[in-house]
Amino acid sequence: MNQTKLILASQSPRRKALLAQLGYEFTCLPTDIDESVQSGESARDYVHRLAIAKAQTALEQASEQHTNGELVVLGSDTTVVFNDHILGKPEHFEDFNRMMTMLSGQCHQVLTSIAAVSESKAQAQVIATDVWFKQLSSKEISDYWQTGEPQDKAGGYGIQGIGGQFVSKLDGSFFAVMGLPLYETSLLLNQFGVTGYVSP
Repeated sequence: MNQTKLILASQSPRRKALLAQLGYEFTCLPTDIDESVQSGESARDYVHRLAIAKAQTALEQASEQHTNGELVVLGSDTTVVFNDHILGKPEHFEDFNRMMTMLSGQCHQVLTSIAAVSESKAQAQVIATDVWFKQLSSKEISDYWQTGEPQDKAGGYGIQGIGGQFVSKLDGSFFAVMGLPLYETSLLLNQFGVTGYVSP
């Protein structure tokens, strides 16, 4: 019997739903880490560092209470990037309006990093997806803000929700934009001996 226990270092409803969709049994252990961008840090290095930090922090916390079998922790981080600028969660409408005006009619990139760590090894990768927005009117931007959806979303929108209607084209992983790329996550966890509904 497999004694490996899987932990998701997140309380994100989207990541929990996506991981469960693959048939994994897991528990959630959110972490509280400093998510500030370091001086001179690229967006790719930023999400890569945060995913590993979340996973390692959760592993340290869980190891104190778990003595039976191996622990594998999955961490993930997603950021929206436009012209090398990281777009975080909008702090207020003016901030959101600036982001949407910037993304309107343009192509931006969504970077999602996934990291798996155990006591014996750690692996991580960054998945990049290009996303094109249609041209947005000021009314569409204002109406979208009023729905309440953008407030807790990196880049100010959720592709799996109302914001999906703004996406005219996508090149990469839809699930990575949601927060957890299914294909890459399955491959990564398989390397740690963790399987879902379907195993290779």
